[in-house]
Amino acid sequence: MNIYDFDETIYDSDSTKDFYFYCLKKYPKILCTVPSMVWNFFLYILGIKTKTQFKEKMYRFLRCVPDINGAVDDFWNQNEQKIKQWYIDRQREEDIVISASPEFLLKPICERLRIKNLIASIVDKETGLYTGENCWGEEKVKRLYEKFPSAVCDEFFSDSLSDAPLAAISKTAKIVRGNEIIEWEEYKPSKIKMFFSREFLAFLVVGIINTVSNVIFSTIYSLFIPSTTLAFFPGYITSNIVSYLLNSYLTFKEKLGFVKFIKFFISYIPNFIIQTVIVYLFDKFIHGPSVIAYALAAIIGVPVTFVFMKLFTFKKEK
Repeated sequence: MNIYDFDETIYDSDSTKDFYFYCLKKYPKILCTVPSMVWNFFLYILGIKTKTQFKEKMYRFLRCVPDINGAVDDFWNQNEQKIKQWYIDRQREEDIVISASPEFLLKPICERLRIKNLIASIVDKETGLYTGENCWGEEKVKRLYEKFPSAVCDEFFSDSLSDAPLAAISKTAKIVRGNEIIEWEEYKPSKIKMFFSREFLAFLVVGIINTVSNVIFSTIYSLFIPSTTLAFFPGYITSNIVSYLLNSYLTFKEKLGFVKFIKFFISYIPNFIIQTVIVYLFDKFIHGPSVIAYALAAIIGVPVTFVFMKLFTFKKEK
């Protein structure tokens, strides 16, 4: 048998995203659920909420859809053409589709395509509540063996390396990029993708907290140290200790360690140099407001520091 992911694999987009905006256009009152969704997304970024818990809050918009079955059917009437032709050409009766998208959303299109075997997230179409976990990562393998205990996958297709657990149990695995199919081992993900991850968003939040704590600690130290410049250094070190703790627990989900602590401070050296050079050049040649120089230095320095932390301080062993 062959196994396929759905979104961005055999369907040329993300079906959950498309369905959300379809419903938002038809039922504008869904906008009232946006603040809760944004807040829970923020908690998910910080690791306080799981992906399943965040998605349950997102799926609250379903309560604003009066005829969910009719909406799903009409949605697929408009979007069925996004099923990729390469899949239709190679489709087989025993194919299995495994997706994190809701089962109630994918079941109608699978029936249209005569796909008999569908495994997806079990979401109540009236309330948005889950039964079990979001069907993602390791959960896909668990769900596969629950439904097909003796399953043997000949070929597996996905658009994401998050499906590595399924790729590992398949005879061959392939990454799908648009209509291009790449051997799993030959695929080299773009480094820029790390800036569109939960880790990077969490790093930005921690960076804001670090900036505020730096001001607070430096101000406290200035009460005992007469020089503002001298008070800045212990404030900077203290705020970076806080940053190390937050990045360990919230951003990279790593245990504390002395070696990592030293690497963390080393990771900030390029940031310090870059920001110092930018501020110096700005002050020497442009002579604009200093706040612009600080903002420009921070914008350029943040992604550089994130790369050093991800690839040096908190590098995960393969």
